Amino acid sequence: MLKLFKPAPPIDRLPDEQIDSEYKKLRLQVFLGIFIGYAAYYLIRKNFSLAMPYLIEEGFTKSELGFALSAISISYGISKFVMAIFSDRSNPRMFLPAGLILSALISLLMGVVPYFTSSVTIMFVMLFLNGWFQGMGWPPSGRVLVHWFSVSERGNKTAIWNVAHNVGGGLMAPLAVAGAAMFTGLTGNTSSGYEGVFTLPALVAIVFAFITYFLIRDTPQSVGLPPIEEYRNDYPNKEKKTFETEFSTKEILFKYVLNNKWVWAIAIANIFVYFVRYGVLDWAPTYLSEEKGFDMNKSSVAYFLYEWAGIPGTLLCGWLSDKLFKGRRGPAGFVFMLGVLIAVLVYWFNPPGNSVVDMICLIAIGFLIYGPVMLIGLQALDFVPKKAAGTAAGLTGLFGYLGGTVTANALMGVIVDASGWDAGFMLLTGSCALAALVFALTWNVRGQEVVKNH
Repeated sequence: MLKLFKPAPPIDRLPDEQIDSEYKKLRLQVFLGIFIGYAAYYLIRKNFSLAMPYLIEEGFTKSELGFALSAISISYGISKFVMAIFSDRSNPRMFLPAGLILSALISLLMGVVPYFTSSVTIMFVMLFLNGWFQGMGWPPSGRVLVHWFSVSERGNKTAIWNVAHNVGGGLMAPLAVAGAAMFTGLTGNTSSGYEGVFTLPALVAIVFAFITYFLIRDTPQSVGLPPIEEYRNDYPNKEKKTFETEFSTKEILFKYVLNNKWVWAIAIANIFVYFVRYGVLDWAPTYLSEEKGFDMNKSSVAYFLYEWAGIPGTLLCGWLSDKLFKGRRGPAGFVFMLGVLIAVLVYWFNPPGNSVVDMICLIAIGFLIYGPVMLIGLQALDFVPKKAAGTAAGLTGLFGYLGGTVTANALMGVIVDASGWDAGFMLLTGSCALAALVFALTWNVRGQEVVKNH
């Protein structure tokens, strides 16, 4: 492992009278760091979806673009797992901004150099690289969450942090549209403008990477503070064990992650949740343009609303799972996925010309889908000791992206080209039902009890 990324070592503890004030200050600071940093990752993750209608005009087919789009999901799914193993043994202050800068550089190349969008193969390679660097965002964020926030507060904090998805994803669309207007003709193609879809969000992301570096710290012990469990007197077990020793990669994988049946259950649920999430989101600009008569600006508004509707939905889902269902995530996931199923059906059968109904459906799907996304990530953190949290989340991400998002990108493109949008929507509705079913299987499982049994 590069010396640059080594975990920050513990230092001598601060005087007792300084601990409370320093802990409060740094908890807010590191939380802002991972929130801003992870939101910035989403500024440059899904730009290609907004560029796709332009690229179709240039002669690419939906099957070809779906194949290219699948690259980011294939590499992200693998990277989120591989990088999580490294992240669990790295300093998130370095790890998270490094991935963000590398991802932004790939996006800049696609916007500035025409060669990098000249063929499906080249776009696939570039999106694969972007996805790989994108995998450096979630795991260090998870490491920060489990070290700075204790078990009994982690559900609420994770729900709040999780809306960074929506803040970044929602801001990407207007930034991309502004970029398209600002950078039209950047590469000599004055009739297009999709170059700016990649360029402006990437520039903004690089600025945020530096801000993130200045905000994040590794563990409380690395800045002279006690472990979070000691500070809040909130331990995950009766023995008051905190699992502060660094585990080996073998221990993380084989002792705490791969032999955990509940981690596998939520990994399978993630396949169906992610298929719906990205099957709707990634194809919304193209579907709305072809079937519902939306233009680029109107599609970007719908994209923005889909993402930002997820903010209150995620917070509500987290609250319900904590308060109403007493820490059981399965019931909340089941209820929300049934809601997604209804909204997808209305979105599908709503005839062209009723743009308000389409907007409401996208808002409803966005409001509902991000709750289950958050719950699966939260369960991954809760089901294992905190030194293995990134790897557990990485495994669920591997399943979600390889099994869910890749099929949402590539399979949807092929199916829609071959059999029309109705066939694509049949896949979406089936996935909603299967996701709800798997959540139902975890109905009575409480994450904190699973941790206690380790």
